[in-house]
Amino acid sequence: MTTGSKETKENYIPSAEDSQQRGMNRREFVTAAGALLGTTATVGLTGANAQSAEAGKGSDVKRASPGHTETRPVTNGGPWDAALKTVREWDPKWAETCEKMTMNPWRKSVLPRKIIELISLALNAACTNLNQDGTRRHINAALDAGATRDEILMVLKMASLLSIHSCSLGAPILLEEAKAAGVQLAPRKTGEATPACDKMREMGQWNQAWDPFYELDPAWTDEFFATALGVYASGVFTPKEVELFSIALDASYTHMYAPGTRRHIKAALKLGVSMEEIMEVLKLCVIQGVQACNLGVPILAEELEKRRTRKS
Repeated sequence: MTTGSKETKENYIPSAEDSQQRGMNRREFVTAAGALLGTTATVGLTGANAQSAEAGKGSDVKRASPGHTETRPVTNGGPWDAALKTVREWDPKWAETCEKMTMNPWRKSVLPRKIIELISLALNAACTNLNQDGTRRHINAALDAGATRDEILMVLKMASLLSIHSCSLGAPILLEEAKAAGVQLAPRKTGEATPACDKMREMGQWNQAWDPFYELDPAWTDEFFATALGVYASGVFTPKEVELFSIALDASYTHMYAPGTRRHIKAALKLGVSMEEIMEVLKLCVIQGVQACNLGVPILAEELEKRRTRKS
């Protein structure tokens, strides 16, 4: 991606040539889409690994070395809003300790600032969280760190598609309980076209975990995967970056989807992502827990003031 005016950045749409330069071909787009949605990509690993090695050369993700201690100044509030000031007044010792812990990823240089903010955005905007204040805070911070409109929009799309895990969880249970109860699906048209699902199968990217909801509603399942493929075919992020976002979304304290977390950690390691980089993602998941203070401390302060006013 070339840099230029603000308008150029915000309206940038990557071309096929740009996508190839970022190390992502069509097969890798599909693999990345399947990765976020829960697939285990096993076809063409030899070629994919070679391509991934090339992709890593252009990735924004920095590799950390053992014992890495480089720090950098923090110019924003990380996961905090104005509540931190109140916490400092009420409990300065705890506030100092907690702030040091929560700002750690912003002070270290294991991940680029832009990726940190985009991961934090994903955690706040995820359909399992929907934190409006946190979403706004990290959109602004991501823009300050150089993120484009298309990169931020892509993160929001990924956070939206996380909801497919409702079907991953519920569809197998529905089929099992329906069988036990002797209930069958109503007759429907046969031979419905499912080109997106067919394409996934042809490329060896179909996950058997998707079979239950495909069985229940093949047309809708195809519509979902057509949506997913349309998102990831843009080449906005490298395969490594996709895996980091996917780990964050699945490991988030508002989701904790163990199968996906393991699958994406495994895929990230195969792509050459370091253990240190993955640990930074997990730290960012934990750090977002301070949203409890961002939410509750102002309310507590307001209620205490109301009581004080009534007594005076």
